[in-house]
Amino acid sequence: MEVTNIKNIFKKPELYYGQELNIKGWIRTIRTSKSIGFIEINDGTFFDNIQVIFDENLTNNEKIRKCTTGTALNIVGELIKTPNAKQDFEIQSKEIDIIAETSEDYPLQKKRHTFEYLRKIAHLRPRTNTFSAAFRVRSTTAFAIHKFFQEKDFVYLNSPIITSNDAEGAGEMFNVTTLNIKEMVSNNKDIDFTDDFFGKKTNLSVSGQLEAEAYALAFKNVYTFGPTFRAENSNTKRHASEFWMIEPEMAFADIDDDMDTAEEMIKYIINYVMENNIEEIEFFNKFIDKKLIKRLNNVRNSNFERITYTKAIELLKESKKDFEFKVEWGIDLQTEHERYLTEKVYNKPVFVIDYPKEIKAFYMKLNEDNKTVSAVDLLVPGVGELIGGSQREDNYEKLLNRMEEMGIPQEELEWYLDLRRFGCAPHSGFGLGFERLIMYMTGLTNIRDVISFPRTPNNADF
Repeated sequence: MEVTNIKNIFKKPELYYGQELNIKGWIRTIRTSKSIGFIEINDGTFFDNIQVIFDENLTNNEKIRKCTTGTALNIVGELIKTPNAKQDFEIQSKEIDIIAETSEDYPLQKKRHTFEYLRKIAHLRPRTNTFSAAFRVRSTTAFAIHKFFQEKDFVYLNSPIITSNDAEGAGEMFNVTTLNIKEMVSNNKDIDFTDDFFGKKTNLSVSGQLEAEAYALAFKNVYTFGPTFRAENSNTKRHASEFWMIEPEMAFADIDDDMDTAEEMIKYIINYVMENNIEEIEFFNKFIDKKLIKRLNNVRNSNFERITYTKAIELLKESKKDFEFKVEWGIDLQTEHERYLTEKVYNKPVFVIDYPKEIKAFYMKLNEDNKTVSAVDLLVPGVGELIGGSQREDNYEKLLNRMEEMGIPQEELEWYLDLRRFGCAPHSGFGLGFERLIMYMTGLTNIRDVISFPRTPNNADF
């Protein structure tokens, strides 16, 4: 008999009423009385469980009664209507076979565990409601991102993971080497990367932006969506050593085009996820963040505000609020500043543009005032910064000067400078941290809870 996915039953139960169905899944809960038993079963295709009823007429009734949470079952039964019950339908079983049992030390027998405990058993936590919902939302969000860009004729670029350049200029990168560094250091030898596998020092990428610029100047609109790495010794709730980034790059586009695309993308994603994962969103709204749906609706129904960095500083000073980080022109805005602007001043997402050049990356276009660059951050209520982007510097001499000012070696980025010599059109792009977006979509506050197997300082388990 063909196996039916539980998702299909929930989406169109009318197609299955009165039919004999075969489902396979895992027990979430089981309870029994003297003559009847109730199994909540989930096959991973849908957030909600379906209830299965069995009684003493089942040939292996006593054996099924002894089953515990996590046991895998094969069930044959009839879908019947239950209009007066919590669920509109249930399966009246005719046959139940045990596919695989769980041992007595199965760690998810209890209904509730702390997030801290579940991080220690990351290989089992997707079986819980919270993480089942989180990673299903993650999957749908990833699809929505690809769908959005493909519908707008962007070309999907797989940028390299191993690179010899540092797109951010911060130097917090993981080195990739086949050399025995420990032995060299112990023997007081200088590390000569010309003897290494690639013949030079290489690292795990922190961004695919620079490569995306090269392809945008051939395909007009491209986007990357892949893993990136930061060797930043930070244990905050918002930082991980391995994470995913979405980085579109658009030729013949200025900073306004950049903001238009970012706003359209965020609204598209929220609409798509709320349409396709409403069960998960409602779960998060009930158990994780009771303001989640209200906040998401506010974002997708708002016209995002656009202000300059200078205006933002003025508004923060006028507030007379005693911020932890003092407000003055030239500072990098902190989360407390960003949230004040979005939650107290505008009550909606805000684009902040034209930041001081000293606090931004070398590749951002220098404005005419020679003090600011054409950078943009998207700030959203509840989180602060969600997107960072800019119009890229397309003038060869200005870019070269910025690199010299910031001490960025020219030889490793000669190819990047070449782009400015060979038909370089104005172009813009932005970066969106995928995990930060999932945190925003679910209300979860720790990045470790939206990555399947998180990589953080002193943690590379599983």
